[in-house]
Amino acid sequence: MKQAILTPQDKDFPRWYQDVITKAELAENGPVRGTMVIRPYAYRIWELLQAELDRRIKAAGAENAYFPLFIPEEFLKREAEHVEGFSPELAVVTRAGGKQLEEPVVVRPTSETIINHYFSKWVQSHRDLPLLINQWGNAVRWEMRPRLFLRTTEFLWQEGHTAHATEQDAHQYALNIFHNVYADTMIHIIGVPILRGRKTDDERFAGATITWTCEGMMRDGKALQMGTSHELGQNFAKAFNTQYVNVEGERDYVWQSSWGVSTRAVGGLIMVHGDDNGLRLPPALAPYQVVILLVRDDNGAGERAAQLADQLSASGHRVHFDNRTDVSFGRRATNWELKGAPLRVEVGPRELAEDRVTVVRRDTSEKQPVAINALGSHIKNTLVDIQRNLLAEATKRRDENTAEVKTVAEAAEAALTGFARIPWATIRGEGVEVLHKTSVTVRCLQRADGSLPDSPDDSDLVATVGRAY
Repeated sequence: MKQAILTPQDKDFPRWYQDVITKAELAENGPVRGTMVIRPYAYRIWELLQAELDRRIKAAGAENAYFPLFIPEEFLKREAEHVEGFSPELAVVTRAGGKQLEEPVVVRPTSETIINHYFSKWVQSHRDLPLLINQWGNAVRWEMRPRLFLRTTEFLWQEGHTAHATEQDAHQYALNIFHNVYADTMIHIIGVPILRGRKTDDERFAGATITWTCEGMMRDGKALQMGTSHELGQNFAKAFNTQYVNVEGERDYVWQSSWGVSTRAVGGLIMVHGDDNGLRLPPALAPYQVVILLVRDDNGAGERAAQLADQLSASGHRVHFDNRTDVSFGRRATNWELKGAPLRVEVGPRELAEDRVTVVRRDTSEKQPVAINALGSHIKNTLVDIQRNLLAEATKRRDENTAEVKTVAEAAEAALTGFARIPWATIRGEGVEVLHKTSVTVRCLQRADGSLPDSPDDSDLVATVGRAY
């Protein structure tokens, strides 16, 4: 029997999560509380996710730019709700260069304020609109309860910021990002069947008029907010005097959106797909989609295995050739299982003598002998099937752990193991406060058919509630 190297999920899920991050060499705590060192394997996952998001963001018309990490404190104070919402999390620099600063500067928690400072310079006419900007960088929010990837004081992300001539244009663009960039990536690339909904007014982004949220269910039944798209109205435009001359020759304030996804998504990937043996990576985000594992380097097996690795690489797959025969085969197989490589191809002299190899799927642990002349097509088709299967498994798990309930007590009970759907009118106000006392929050609002609501006052709204990271 294989000895367990991870804490079982059903015994202690948070400890399992920490075990995976440590033993799969994904990240470590930084020297300052709440900071994180992202190790190469996990950073490659982030790079692959970043590339998928970036391609979709550019297809939506946004261009990448970069803005300063340090923001004058006075900028944040211009939008009252914004500064109030972020005040507990701000890191403020008051001394630099060996002396006290005349004006404190804030380490970027998000960039609505500083970007609007420049938008007010760049936007003069309706011809300058829409202005669609995306930034890849880092942000700092001082976390009281840090957890690697999920809540860190410093994190990596993209944040998009746009300016439009009309409220409808801003609304449509915010939803375009929400559906065609975020939801599409999370479902088809990360393999997470996210819920799409509207945040309650109490839960929306500080300074926004509407927040649209992507909520995923982790394997322990808790929710993770994996991405948000905000409609900002004219709040920041008025605070920073971001105006333009419209087609009638009159001056008006722009309408805006902002939106972001961070390295938190990597944590979501781990917790949605991982099992008691470690990571299970969707092929779209696996640093190595195929690992060629040399059993023994006898009778030319090493040379033939290297050729197979080259052939699969030439076919467009991300391949790693593990020929460390000085390390036991079992140890190496366990290591790649832990790291979640979607496919393992075991190559040894005995298999090659029969013109075959053994292919092992990480998602199902299924082992299958495959003829060498059929390996290329088998790998291609199986990777597609693994991507599909991980999403299907996660969807089935979420649906089986989502309960339709009618009372606050039933919602609190169901949220111990998953999500609960309850009429918004039933819990709005006092019911929400009762749920908060049991650490249950409203994750999003939807219409009864699952579509997005026009307003939190719509009569047929359903609230999805749960415990959250």
